Amino acid sequence: MTDLGSAVFEEGWQTRNGDITFGSLQWAVTGERLTAESFVRYRKQGGMVIIHSIPEEIARLAIADPNVMVASDGQIEHSKGHPRGAGTFARVLGHYVREEHALTLMDALRKMSLMPAQRLGIQSKGRLQVGADADITVFDADRVIDRATFDNPAQYSEGIPYVLVNGVFVVKDGQLQQNVAPGRGLRR
Repeated sequence: MTDLGSAVFEEGWQTRNGDITFGSLQWAVTGERLTAESFVRYRKQGGMVIIHSIPEEIARLAIADPNVMVASDGQIEHSKGHPRGAGTFARVLGHYVREEHALTLMDALRKMSLMPAQRLGIQSKGRLQVGADADITVFDADRVIDRATFDNPAQYSEGIPYVLVNGVFVVKDGQLQQNVAPGRGLRR
C-alpha cells in the first residue's frame, strides 16, 4: 500500500514492476480496482492504493526464509486500508504456522519479536526478561487468525484475549480497552 502520488508511479512504473497493471491497484477508499482513466484521476488527487502484486506462493516462501522478519506498515484510516494493518501477526500465526506449516510457532515468534529488536539494537524489546518492556501478547495458538479483508480491513483478529503494552492492558478478555495509550516512542 502506498500513495498513488508517490514516485513509485512515475512514468514507466508498469515496466519497472513486472506484471503490475492498472487492475493490480485497488483504491483504498472505495475498494475499486483502477483503470487507466481512474489511475490518472486519482493520481492527480493523491491517496492510498493497495498493490496486489505478490502471489501467495511467494509470500509463503518469504515467510519461511530464516532471514525474513515479520512487521507491518499497513495503514487503516476511517476503516479503509490494507488488511495487514489489523491482521499481520495473527495471519502469520494462524495461516502460515498452523494451517500451512510454512514455519514453526517458535520461528514465527522470533521473527515478530526478537529479530526486529536485535536488528534495531533495542535491548528492552523482543524478549521476556527482567528489565525488558512488558509488551506481551497472549494468544491461543489453536484459534488465532486474522479476519481483516481487503473489503473490510479494520476487523479484529480472533484468538488474542490479552495484549499488554508497557504492562498495561490494551486488550483484556478479548475487548479493546478504552482510553488507554501506554505506548511510547523508542529512543536508542
